[in-house]
Amino acid sequence: MTRRERVRAAINHLDTDIIPYNIDCTNQEYEKVAEYLKDQDFLSKIGNHIESVYYSGIFTEDTNRPGYFTDDFGVVWNRNGADKDIGVIDNYMLPEAELGEYNFPEIPEKILNDGLELMMCNGKDTFKTCSLGFSMFERAWTLRGMENLLTDMLLEPEFVEELLNKICDFNMKIIDIGLKYDIDAFYFGDDWGQQSGLIMGPKLWRKFIKPQMARMYEKVRKAGKFVLQHSCGDIQAIFPDLIEIGLNVYQTFQPEIYDIKEIKRLYGKDLTFWGGISTQRLLPFGTPEEVKNETMKIMKFMGRGGGYIAGPTHAVPGDVPTENMVALMDVFMNQEKWLRNS
Repeated sequence: MTRRERVRAAINHLDTDIIPYNIDCTNQEYEKVAEYLKDQDFLSKIGNHIESVYYSGIFTEDTNRPGYFTDDFGVVWNRNGADKDIGVIDNYMLPEAELGEYNFPEIPEKILNDGLELMMCNGKDTFKTCSLGFSMFERAWTLRGMENLLTDMLLEPEFVEELLNKICDFNMKIIDIGLKYDIDAFYFGDDWGQQSGLIMGPKLWRKFIKPQMARMYEKVRKAGKFVLQHSCGDIQAIFPDLIEIGLNVYQTFQPEIYDIKEIKRLYGKDLTFWGGISTQRLLPFGTPEEVKNETMKIMKFMGRGGGYIAGPTHAVPGDVPTENMVALMDVFMNQEKWLRNS
């Protein structure tokens, strides 16, 4: 089977010759592992099954303030702290609960088209996606501020609906560009969960977020493509809602949060789960042997009958020992040997 065929079969809940897998890592972890392996190109050699053209904003570094980046929405991100990949917000574009004279940026059509054309013509047998980060709630709070937006949901609901509608209208244009190509899926990134439950709670999620996600999912599904959704945290309360509006794959699937056996039993016939290998506990704090054993255990259970894409629960952070990253890659790349001998 090709990598693309494996992922598509897994999403259709079919057994595959090996379990499809994907590993991503932060820049800090990448540099550590590349130095450890003496190979700056190691990620291209591990057999990742999924590749994507990703848009979450176009970032430009401030020449007068190193480490400060401004995205095309006007938001300034400070990457001088612990988070070197995304950073923390230094300003908010909507200090009041009103859009006022704020204008959304132009769609970066050339950048997206160039990236998609390159991906589609690269000759790789991978499962190809177009990815939209900060796709709804995150885009809103980066403009307004997290606390302000959550308060607005109670005190200024009409403003919240107007803002989310504008974000969705913008996103639909991105989706239109992606759907011009023979991609397999559209991937949406939007963190709704915390360690226990949703940040805004299921009631407010259903009121404000669900209708917008339904609009985007519907466009993708009508084009015959799969829908993939990333959200950190505990969002089990809305799994039925996500299934209802057309979700195919949920990622990150954190084992600290979910009883993975129970989740597989309850939702495994409708959802494919991507992740399951802990970046919160196992990878940063386990031994290489523990990483191998736990990874094999999760893969053997979750991979039965398809419906699983193996991977870390998030981009592997910089505090993960290089030996553990190498152990994870070893199991994924040589899983027939490891699973046979386990």
